[in-house]
Amino acid sequence: MIVIENPQEMQDWSRARSRAGLKIGLVPTMGYLHEGHLSLVRKARELCDTVIVSIFVNPIQFGEGEDYDRYPRDLSRDLDLLQKEGVDAVFAPKVKSMYPEREQTMVEPPAGLENKMCGRNRPGHFRGVTTVVSKLFNICLPDMAFFGQKDAQQALIVEKMVRDLNFPVRIVKGEIIREPDGLAMSSRNVYLSPEEREKATVLYRSLLMARDLINRGEREPSRVREAMLEMIKQVDGAQVDYVEIYNANDLSELEEIKGQVLLALAVRFGTTRLIDNLLVEV
Repeated sequence: MIVIENPQEMQDWSRARSRAGLKIGLVPTMGYLHEGHLSLVRKARELCDTVIVSIFVNPIQFGEGEDYDRYPRDLSRDLDLLQKEGVDAVFAPKVKSMYPEREQTMVEPPAGLENKMCGRNRPGHFRGVTTVVSKLFNICLPDMAFFGQKDAQQALIVEKMVRDLNFPVRIVKGEIIREPDGLAMSSRNVYLSPEEREKATVLYRSLLMARDLINRGEREPSRVREAMLEMIKQVDGAQVDYVEIYNANDLSELEEIKGQVLLALAVRFGTTRLIDNLLVEV
């Protein structure tokens, strides 16, 4: 496994493999890897000849007062995990090599996808995501790129960007990987105190409850949403950022629950903001 920091070296390495007829898979990450990331690596290993994992905590997707400086980092641990998974290359650039100029060309996502859910209270976040993913695609030259369903809004925005900007990349989404008690795996889970960690299971429990309501015939989005909010608010210290129900394909509003539906929520415990979602077919 080779570790590359320089974008030009990474591009040259990828271009040589592409010219050799090898299918390249890219798993973009911010590091501090968990089983959710590794499941994407295994899917990439299954579908591609060459697997690249990028590790880059992207400063332009963090807003003022967010956790960029304290975001967990452990590159040596990550490299050990990726070596065991048979990854071919790790792209781990420095911030200066990714953003060498003071002024940076940005990729603007469509407002209809950006300005809701996580984008509503994190202005500029998804612009940072689309910009860095565009750069990673141009540097790593993947045929396929692998994203987790836990970041459902991000995955939809990246899919839209790929279509709109004609990137020759197929986006593959991997299912959410959960702890035994249902909590979605996240690098930010490490922030939680033991008490907060226990309380955080309400995210998945509220999603399952909502799915059960829908399966029993409830079709009014507002009633399902209110039931979720009521359950979450019973947990001391849970601060709801959003609870939403959208069309899973384009995040459009629903007058009636039908088709493929995305149940999504974000909740804070102390200073830690957690997200989760569930797809329901009606």
